[in-house]
Amino acid sequence: MTADHGALRSKPAGNTGSLLILIDVGNTNAVFGVYRGDQLVKSLRLATTGKRTADEYLALLLPLFSSAGLDPAEVHDVVISSVVPPLHGTLTDMSRRLFGVEPVFIDSHTDTGLPVRYDNPAEVGADRIVNALAARELHGAPVVVVDFGTATTFDVVNAAGEYVGGLITPGISISAEALFSNASRLYRVDIRQPEHLVGTDTAGAMQSGIYYGYIGLVDGIMERLKAEMPGIKKVIATGGLAELIASGSRHIDEVDQLLTLTGLKLIHERLHRR
Repeated sequence: MTADHGALRSKPAGNTGSLLILIDVGNTNAVFGVYRGDQLVKSLRLATTGKRTADEYLALLLPLFSSAGLDPAEVHDVVISSVVPPLHGTLTDMSRRLFGVEPVFIDSHTDTGLPVRYDNPAEVGADRIVNALAARELHGAPVVVVDFGTATTFDVVNAAGEYVGGLITPGISISAEALFSNASRLYRVDIRQPEHLVGTDTAGAMQSGIYYGYIGLVDGIMERLKAEMPGIKKVIATGGLAELIASGSRHIDEVDQLLTLTGLKLIHERLHRR
């Protein structure tokens, strides 16, 4: 199936009550945002699985619309950022059947308004571009986004407002899972901020090592980034464990869990104007 790279095929908006669907599909979770104008009126977070069918999405989304008093027929556009290509066909089918709309998938061909100075722009995940755009528009440049997902990504926008690349590290959850899986006498523990730096039992020692070790990773990278790129205006965190790590970081300035949806909305507005 060929993705639509940016030509909006909207239904007539009709009135100001028309709805916009924004979908952020990551390796772990998929977030659905329903917007009426500038207002996020409903959101839903689902576990990402490549085996989920269009029928399953319909069964999950229809009650959401019904409970919120929303009519799927009001939806005039669907814009998707996805890093899980096997789901693109399923999401396209779902959008056509539920909303009667051909979705737009953000990729390296989409006119986002963010210049991408990557050696091969097609290699950059859509979510990374969307996040970087949102951070630039909200906070100016240079700016850094740290996205705590399955992987933790650092995305950098330079002073000229261009996406220049970043870093990719193993996410905190899969780092912890590697520890649990490969050390025979260790067991799974919750990932949280421990009461003390020095653990007095095995669970506490692991929690401290995972939590403070990961903060050390984040802050160590940010120290080097700030030395290489002076004048960074903001370091914005997003993703599932952003609040947890940001609370102990010296360099993260703000947590914005709606950053990706904000970026998708900005791109939709640009495509609509065009």
